[in-house]
Amino acid sequence: MRQFLLAVASSLALAACANQAQVKPAVGQVEIVAELDITPGNVTASKDGRIFASIHGMRRGPVQLIEVTGKNTYKPFPDAAWNGTPGSGPNVLNTPHGVLIDSKDRLWVIDHGNWLDQPQPPKLVAFDIATGKLAYRFDFDKAAAPRTQILQDLAVDGERGFVYIADCGDDPAIVVVDINKNTARRFRGHPSLAAENVDLVVEGESLLFPDANGKMGPARVGINPITLSADGETLYYGPMNGTRWYSLPTRLFREGASDAGIAAAIANAGPKPVSDGAATDAEGNHFFTNLPDNGIDMLTKDGRLHPLVRDPRFLWPDNAHFGQDSWLYVAVNQLHRNPIFSGAGDKGKPPYLIARVWTGTRGQPGR
Repeated sequence: MRQFLLAVASSLALAACANQAQVKPAVGQVEIVAELDITPGNVTASKDGRIFASIHGMRRGPVQLIEVTGKNTYKPFPDAAWNGTPGSGPNVLNTPHGVLIDSKDRLWVIDHGNWLDQPQPPKLVAFDIATGKLAYRFDFDKAAAPRTQILQDLAVDGERGFVYIADCGDDPAIVVVDINKNTARRFRGHPSLAAENVDLVVEGESLLFPDANGKMGPARVGINPITLSADGETLYYGPMNGTRWYSLPTRLFREGASDAGIAAAIANAGPKPVSDGAATDAEGNHFFTNLPDNGIDMLTKDGRLHPLVRDPRFLWPDNAHFGQDSWLYVAVNQLHRNPIFSGAGDKGKPPYLIARVWTGTRGQPGR
């Protein structure tokens, strides 16, 4: 009888554990993954849960690209050499910005090289996250990336070998790198790439931004968030200062269509908030960082825009990428408190955060 009772108790305990394992977080639940003394720019997570982040060039730290190793700890990635002094040459990460892990476990990094006394040539690099070895490198010429470029967010089609980069500099553009042919193409001049006449308001203040001559005026930032559909056939993008989300077929870039042909295929994909980053899940829903409202908004695949998260800790949610399951990882960096937006002293206060939000949808790890 005693053995029978022990067996029953064991079965009940296993059942209880199984039931607990099946309990999922509530949609919109926020967890703080890391509290850092340096400022994450963009964050990405691998399918096995490793977390990587660039360090924002507007508030530099002792390293430029990190792997998060604990709630308050990190290490340089891939090594100390790549995290050498910014501006010291082409073989360090000078101003890394967008980061993203593709389906082949390569960490892609766009390094625009600006925001330095001596700007460095921009480059696109990819590292194998298992070994830390350089898997790909592309150095941009001035035709693809002119002097005033700010190559920042990126979307990667690892299967076909194409990288789509948002340039929010003085001449907003989409820059497409064909990693099979080692070529780059710049698509520019379309109204969808430019900022709308919409103020960037954070913590109740309209932010300023310097123009090419250093004169401060209302912040107007063009194309910034950029994502891909699950099948890689549709590119989505929009301006930071803007309320419209756009789409276009990626096959046009792959097939070398003319600029006019690409422009004719651009469509309005729905509304968006003033946002710095975005992610698209495997079901066709879009998730935007909402800068004025300290949160994340969701644009459903049937075109409805609604709040997913409002959190007072989300002071400038910069970018968003999916990790495991439905977890959407977000870098929160108080960028609006930086002198570049005010002309005053830096009012940012650590800790700077990496958070994650449960969307309840089917995510795309890394994207």
